[in-house]
Amino acid sequence: QVQLVESGGGLVQAGGSLRLSCAASGRTNSAYTMGWFRQAPGKEQEFVAAISWSGGDEFHADSVKGRFTISRDNAKNTVYLQMNSLKPEDTAVYYCAADPLTSGVDMLYPAEYEYWGQGTQVTVSS
Repeated sequence: QVQLVESGGGLVQAGGSLRLSCAASGRTNSAYTMGWFRQAPGKEQEFVAAISWSGGDEFHADSVKGRFTISRDNAKNTVYLQMNSLKPEDTAVYYCAADPLTSGVDMLYPAEYEYWGQGTQVTVSS
């Protein structure tokens, strides 16, 4: 089992920045792909970004490209999401996810992830 805990969410004005963190604990000796997803009220869950264990594969949703950057520190069992130039439409609950098997384009799909955090709220005011 792997436990994921997100942090770093909050309220920020449009144009501002936040950095989300997701710390993994438990069975962390495997190589996990990590992803960030978000869900706004009344909307479906949406892919944001994902990164492979080695960091060699990275994906970012078109809606966040050039503004958000995913990264990871395997020594700390932590994945980050640096969010710059935030917009009101980025307001959502952001979830961290992990899976030991998913790779390639499958990293974009929430059904491919076995472990999920509880989510952290990001609110961007206009």
